[in-house]
This record gives sequence, structure tokens and C-alpha cells, in this order.
Amino acid sequence: MIDLNSVFSEVQVASHDLTLMSNDKINTVLQAVADAAVSNTSYILHENAKDLKKMDIEDPKYDRLKLTSERLNSIANDIRNVATLPSPLGRILKDTVRPNGIHLRKVSVPFGVIGIIYEARPNVSFDVFSLCLKSGNACVLKGGSDADFSNRAIIQTIHQVLKEQGINPHIVELLPAGHESSLALLHAVGYVDLIIPRGSSNLIKFARENATVPVIETGAGICHTYFDEFGDAIKGAAIINNAKTRRVTVCNALDCFIIHRSRLKDLFSLCKPLISSNVTIYADEVSYKALENLYPSDLLEHAVDNSFGTEFLDYKMAVKTVSSLDEAMEHICQYGSKHSECIITDDKNRAARFLKEIDASCVYVNVSTAFTDGAQFGLGAEIGISTQKLHARGPMGLEEITTYKWFIEGDGQIRNN
Repeated sequence: MIDLNSVFSEVQVASHDLTLMSNDKINTVLQAVADAAVSNTSYILHENAKDLKKMDIEDPKYDRLKLTSERLNSIANDIRNVATLPSPLGRILKDTVRPNGIHLRKVSVPFGVIGIIYEARPNVSFDVFSLCLKSGNACVLKGGSDADFSNRAIIQTIHQVLKEQGINPHIVELLPAGHESSLALLHAVGYVDLIIPRGSSNLIKFARENATVPVIETGAGICHTYFDEFGDAIKGAAIINNAKTRRVTVCNALDCFIIHRSRLKDLFSLCKPLISSNVTIYADEVSYKALENLYPSDLLEHAVDNSFGTEFLDYKMAVKTVSSLDEAMEHICQYGSKHSECIITDDKNRAARFLKEIDASCVYVNVSTAFTDGAQFGLGAEIGISTQKLHARGPMGLEEITTYKWFIEGDGQIRNN
């Protein structure tokens, strides 16, 4: 059995080496890893096929598990893009001289060691490594058993590059896929500075309830779109379809469509584009009657208690009817996960209220929630979507995976009181 504390210790030691690595060297390594991702395509896909063989092809998670030559090329391009981003380290966040002559600077620095727990998303192994390296952080990865062959092939590829570049390969380590590894990582106090879980609401909840290392919650997205009585039906149909069907297994996908009672006559036209993607609708009684005999009967179900507040990660969506903006916001408050929420309306006052009163990391007016993404926000890349309020909120780019420390310089000053 692997001594996980020894692994954590090796990563911690390696993290100290990163503090001395120049940004130019970091960028050279990232370019080399991108090249290796492409040149090792056959090997990585061979290992990925072992994971795919274990999963039902009809499972919506199959697509996010699957790697292809095109996807590896895209991942490589993402890594190269990270290399072009400005370094988030050494930024002067505050610079002042006190009346006694002491010079104070608040400077951005790495966290040190970041632990990532994630599920059947092998691309995360490349993504997290590139973002952590660029921000000067070592990382400990704990992937799911569904993607273990893929993840090990990816980390082996990265380790080979690091060795060729003369860099301690322990700056990134992949733990065994078992449950015990997750618990050990969550309790790695003194070795790991921060845990970021990426995945389902169950994974986020498990990390939050079991960790003794600080956790930033990311990923769990129970997203709503409210079609107001002053909403544009053409815009609405496009927004709802895009938010629901662009990629159903991502955290910014639409889970619940809320409609104002006065616009029930438009409900079918708003939902009609979903038919081509075979989206099952779980409708409350009022919306069910509005869709009955119009929306395909094999795709229309009566909503039950757990239809609301569920992150479907599938071609499924709940529909809720409300009589006011207040009722819509109350529903979001009760069932949302503080991720991404949208209102479709042409009334500026209602839009302003929604922006101000909805408690979520990303609040939209007449825009698909599919845009909750670091690259779409101009951050270049992201390590996750934070749904909490401490330290970071929303897409977490390079700046959000740094912290800061104070530099204090003087000339013999002493404190007398």
C-alpha cells in the first residue's frame, strides 16, 4: 500500500522548487507538455479506451470521459494558451509607505500545494496541471475510478516531460482512485494548502463535510432560467435550448426553466427546440397542461418533489410556473446552488432587481448560462466555478489560485507602544 503521507510530503518539498522557477521556464515546460499531449496521442487514447469499455455508451458521462485526437489537440492548444497568459505571481496589490518610513507591499504568491478531487473528466488532469504550474502551485490529483487509466497515462506523459526539463516530477502527483485516497487528501493538514473538488453535488458535499484542509466549493450547478412576463419568446427559445443542450454534463447546464403564468401560451414554442435533443421535461401541473398534446408524450412527465433542486447532468429539465418575479426568485433561493441564474426580460427594472437580489456567483440577463466559463469571461482558463463567497467566486482563473503575503521593509524602526 502506498504511504500517502510520503506522497504529500514529496509534493510539498517539490512546491518549494517552484518558487524559484522563472515564468519563462514555466512557459517552456507548458509548451513541452502540450507537444507531448499530441505526440503521445496513441498511448493516451489506448488507455482511455480501457476506461470507456467499462462505461455504458448511453451514459451521459461517456462523452466527457471520451478522448479523441481532436480533443487532445484542443487540450494541447489550451495548455499553449495558458503559457501565453501573464504570470499571476509577484503582482503588487498594495504599495504604501507608512509615516514612520516602513515600506509595505502586498504581493501575490502561490498557495503552495493544491489538491483537486474530480470525477470522470480526464481533461482535468492536463487543465489543472497547467493552471497550477503557471500559478506556481504544486498539485495533488485524485481522479475517479471511471477515468483512472486515462489519468495515469496523462500524468505519466507530464512526468516524462518534467524529467526531460530537469524539474522535480513530484510537482504533480496522481493518487490511487479509491475512496481512502480522497479521505487522506481531505485530511492532509500540514501538507496541502487548499482542496478544490470538481464534480457532482454529492462530491462537493462529501468534501465540505469531511475536509480538515480548507475547501473552495466548485462545480455543483443547479441552474435556473426565468422567463418573465416581459420576455422575448424568440430570444427565450434560443437561450433555453442552448443552456440545456449545448453540453448536458457541465455545471452551467440549465436544470429548471421557470415561466411566468401569463406566458404559458408561449411555453411550447419556448420548449419546442428541445425536442430535437430528446429532452425530457418534468412539468408542474399548470405547465404540464400547457404542454400536453403539444410536446411529445414520451418526453413529458409530471414533476415530483425531487424534480426541483436536482442537477440532472442529462437531457432532462424541470419546468416551474410562477405568478410573479418575487415567486421566481423565491424558487431560485430555495433550490439554487448559487452557481448561475438567468432572467429573460425586456423590462429593465425587473432585470435590475434580478441582478441585485439573486444570490449566485453569476447572474445573467437575456444570456445563456452556458457562458459561465473562465475562457468565455476572458480569464484564459479556469480551475473551476466557485459557488461560495470566501476568497473566490465564479470562474476561478490564475489570479484566483494565488494568495498574497505582505513584504515589510524598513531601516531599524521599532514599535514603542
